[in-house]
Amino acid sequence: MTKPTVGLIGVGLMGHGIGLNILKAGFPLVVVAHRNRGPVEDLVAQGATEAGSIAEMSAACDIIHICVSGSPQVEAVIGGEAGLATHAKPGSIVIDCSTANPVSTEQLAAILAEKGIGMADAPLGGTPNNAADGTLAVMVGAEDAVFARIEPVLQAWASNIVHLGPVGLGHKMKLINNFMAMGNAALLSEAMAVARKSGLSTEQFHQVIGSSRMHNGFYDTFMKWTLEGDENAHRFSITNAHKDMRYLSDLATSVGAVNPLQSAIRNNFGAMEAAGQGEKFVPMLADFIAVMNGLDPEGDGKS
Repeated sequence: MTKPTVGLIGVGLMGHGIGLNILKAGFPLVVVAHRNRGPVEDLVAQGATEAGSIAEMSAACDIIHICVSGSPQVEAVIGGEAGLATHAKPGSIVIDCSTANPVSTEQLAAILAEKGIGMADAPLGGTPNNAADGTLAVMVGAEDAVFARIEPVLQAWASNIVHLGPVGLGHKMKLINNFMAMGNAALLSEAMAVARKSGLSTEQFHQVIGSSRMHNGFYDTFMKWTLEGDENAHRFSITNAHKDMRYLSDLATSVGAVNPLQSAIRNNFGAMEAAGQGEKFVPMLADFIAVMNGLDPEGDGKS
């Protein structure tokens, strides 16, 4: 049976790994360049085809991934005269792997449906290392028939696939997931600062927390910056974290949920971005909170 041709828009930290695994699974892959040509050229060297535009990609592809930073970028890719809603083939499927606002996602799905184009929201769980290894988690919102068609492609790059129900539920679950993750980041950052001001070292903090029931996978990647100076362990920017927490606030407002803790968590990332440190990665929040407490940052200077 002939495999569907797969498109990929957004060949960044996560998209590059996704693309590599799509190729390894034997799917024809078409990519479109944006700003950074390095990952695109690498995928082309591995066997992908580069399209000159979204319109050109749309003509060739049956399933198209979008992996960009947020809803404004997704809306730009799908809408307008140059977008997927205009050029994608009837019967094709758009998979949005971005972390986006569910309200926007549901609106875009309706626009695509009018053109006979399916949509799934399939935001990612994991790191660029997981993307490269093909071990991402994915939370999927899609009609059953759409999910059945895209599942073999998702299996090429994800090891944990959860189909939650109709379009929109994937992004809702992803925002809740990121709320919990960024809450952990804020809690660990503040707890370490209090520990250090109390006369405890970060190593002592780690000896206790790292061997307790509070130890988990997020703790491991988050703490690698503070303990080892490894900036590549958790490459998720402060700007993206703040954006996701704003989307979660919008979601909570839309469903009438009371969420006082989330507001405090969001403001940690908002303060760091406002201080001009939005391009730093989430584990570096620990340094930002340390400096706010009159302490030296610990992640900086380690090798």
